[in-house]
Amino acid sequence: MFYRFLLVLLLSTPSFWAHAQGESSIWYFGQQAGLSFADAQPTPLLDSKMTTYEGSAVATTSRGQLLFYTNGENIFNRQHQVMPNGRKLMGSGSSTQSALVVPDPGSGNIFYVFTTAPQGGVNGLRYSIVDMTRDNGLGDVPRANLLLITPVAEKLAAVRHQNGRDVWVVAHRWNSNAFVSYLVTADGVTGKPVMSNVGSMNAGPGRNAIGCLKFSPDGTKLASALWRESNKFEVFNFDRRTGQVSKPRSFGPYEEAYGVEFSPDGTKLYGSSNGTGGGNAQVWQFDLATNKVTPVGNSANRKVGSLQLGPDGKIYVAREDNPYLGVIQNPNAVGKACNYLDDGLNLGGRRSKLGLPIFLRNP
Repeated sequence: MFYRFLLVLLLSTPSFWAHAQGESSIWYFGQQAGLSFADAQPTPLLDSKMTTYEGSAVATTSRGQLLFYTNGENIFNRQHQVMPNGRKLMGSGSSTQSALVVPDPGSGNIFYVFTTAPQGGVNGLRYSIVDMTRDNGLGDVPRANLLLITPVAEKLAAVRHQNGRDVWVVAHRWNSNAFVSYLVTADGVTGKPVMSNVGSMNAGPGRNAIGCLKFSPDGTKLASALWRESNKFEVFNFDRRTGQVSKPRSFGPYEEAYGVEFSPDGTKLYGSSNGTGGGNAQVWQFDLATNKVTPVGNSANRKVGSLQLGPDGKIYVAREDNPYLGVIQNPNAVGKACNYLDDGLNLGGRRSKLGLPIFLRNP
């Protein structure tokens, strides 16, 4: 009883959860794969009950303790059980960035789970609410699948507002060149987004909705991968005060562009591409100061997917159906000095698919 009382007390203390998503020390993804960055070196986690071909998201406390994780369809609590009412979210494990978790800026125990439908489907961009005071501190989902806009591409990213408290959640309309930025405040999720008509159309066959969206570590840039038939990477400026996206830059063509990630110092962009139908899996570096492009890695895998910056400053690369992740060991370095290793990190017998978890950027 004392433990339960203490847990509820902690859950009701905002400082306990403060900036929880800024901590990305636990990852769950792929075929029940996982990683812990609690120690100096990432170590495999073998307790996941989740399978997802692409997107996932994880919520932790500010101390890196697991709260829950999701593939955009089910929400699993820290005991690796599906939360009450945590089934049938309208994301999809086959959506590039199917789920994103954002803590409520006004509450220490409420989280928003944003989801995207696959291939520009009618379910669009939605959010569900997780209340961590429910089910004896394991969490419950009192409201689910609240519609924001439809249709959208399979893209989701989030960054702190300039005020350091609120959060911008950014997606991209389908059959449009419009980014949509939703502000999350202590009053909830704003219903009307900031619209930015800039860059390429996200349109065509449904498969064109594939591709990642990612903020730079300082939140001032936003990168997008556009899959067939666009086959390119784009970089934009982002205003953390207004939510506006501007000044597009384009790199291409790169057949079946999929993943994007920035170096820790923000000077380099990395992207993954696979060639038409796969079989030519490559990792590219784009020097944003000089526009120089360098192929820094050829994977033995047929397909590579998401790129994600780890707490250790390295960038990890998802390899489809593989027991290893690729690793960019020195992502701030120029060209091949970044040192890409294809069999970079053993997942302890579990397998990666195309996705890695995405997190809120906390500049």
